[in-house]
Amino acid sequence: MTGAAADGPDLTHVRRMWDDDRASRGLGMQALVIEPDHAVVSMAVTEAMVNGHDIAHGGFIFTLADSTFALVCNSGGRLTVAAGADITFVTSARLGDVLVAEGRTRAAYGRSGLTDVTVTRESDGAVVAEFRGRSRSLRG
Repeated sequence: MTGAAADGPDLTHVRRMWDDDRASRGLGMQALVIEPDHAVVSMAVTEAMVNGHDIAHGGFIFTLADSTFALVCNSGGRLTVAAGADITFVTSARLGDVLVAEGRTRAAYGRSGLTDVTVTRESDGAVVAEFRGRSRSLRG
């Protein structure tokens, strides 16, 4: 996992949050990049994630995007939570596909923010889903 340069922002709090995230770890997610306003997370589609249409269940794709969103919106140093999110599914993923979610801060204003996450299929780069998260930093 990469991060900021030695003289860059301290992202220890975000890495600790990730290390304590049992849900993401339980789904086999790996944080590949954590840096200010940017994160990349991967996840392989397992048998437990495939639905009755023999494709990845949308809830698991959403969870991958949401976990990436959490890393991005907390990278600013303040405890931040989701206020809402939307996802658009573009194409399907199948058993064995490795999905890669890349998130970036789109806008931050006051205690609110917007984060965009694109989920792609690693093998061919196809866009699987587009996610937009709305965040709110907590006081104190």
